[in-house]
Amino acid sequence: MNKEDLKSIASQVRRDIVRMVSAVKSGHPGGSLGCADFLTYLYFEGMTENATNFNMDAKGEDVFFLSNGHISPVWYSVLARKGYFPVPELATFRKISSRLQGHPSTDKKLPGIRMASGSLGQGLSVAIGTAETKKLNNDPTTVYTLHGDGELQEGQIWEAAMYAAANKVDNLIATIDYNGRQIDGDVDDVLSLGSLKEKWQAFGWEVLEMDGHNFENIHLTMSAAKQKIGNGKPIVVIMTTEMGMGVDFMMGTHKWHGVAPNEEQLADALGQLKETLGDY
Repeated sequence: MNKEDLKSIASQVRRDIVRMVSAVKSGHPGGSLGCADFLTYLYFEGMTENATNFNMDAKGEDVFFLSNGHISPVWYSVLARKGYFPVPELATFRKISSRLQGHPSTDKKLPGIRMASGSLGQGLSVAIGTAETKKLNNDPTTVYTLHGDGELQEGQIWEAAMYAAANKVDNLIATIDYNGRQIDGDVDDVLSLGSLKEKWQAFGWEVLEMDGHNFENIHLTMSAAKQKIGNGKPIVVIMTTEMGMGVDFMMGTHKWHGVAPNEEQLADALGQLKETLGDY
């Protein structure tokens, strides 16, 4: 796809996000909006996957794990728009007995979901195990994972990072959503991460950086990351984003991390986001 096609899909994904969280007055719009461009690229351009014949084994397919599971609205929207499940099912988000729980779960067997997530810090460990399994099975495909920057305050992340480098898990590409904000405020005020690039390099990873809202830059960076597969090092992409991207009153603050817009705010947000694929 060209970048205009990807922009078009991402705009609809952002509309889905704000409508989903507003409808149930619950959810996490800020980080979801910030990662809409990246996940749109990954599923519609970057990964080799099969939306129409989903299975848990993922043999011969790239695999994605969402470690920061609270941004489930963006993932659900992208999965639905790619054809993993019917788009109208997005209207069931966070409702009783829905397959679209607030944090992704596997118990209801929603296509596209291979790990229950939301307890932060665990996704990298799962991704590493999956990547090692692919190596044992001589499966040349790639494992991708996404993390929040606030999530990096979890110790398990760094245990996993050490393990991956020591064991040369080089079929793994982790991406960090580096928006500088978390639920309680700016990351630097809550618990500073220092230089992420230097930190990941010190842990033995190959480090790339990219603009998470520029499709050309996303394409070039993720393509470069893919070319580093098999070189003996795990790969991490530090992706700069803006929380609430696309909705002006949600940008520049941490306050929309986990707050749903009311009806008036929803109308304002939808007025800023172009409907391109049709609302559910």
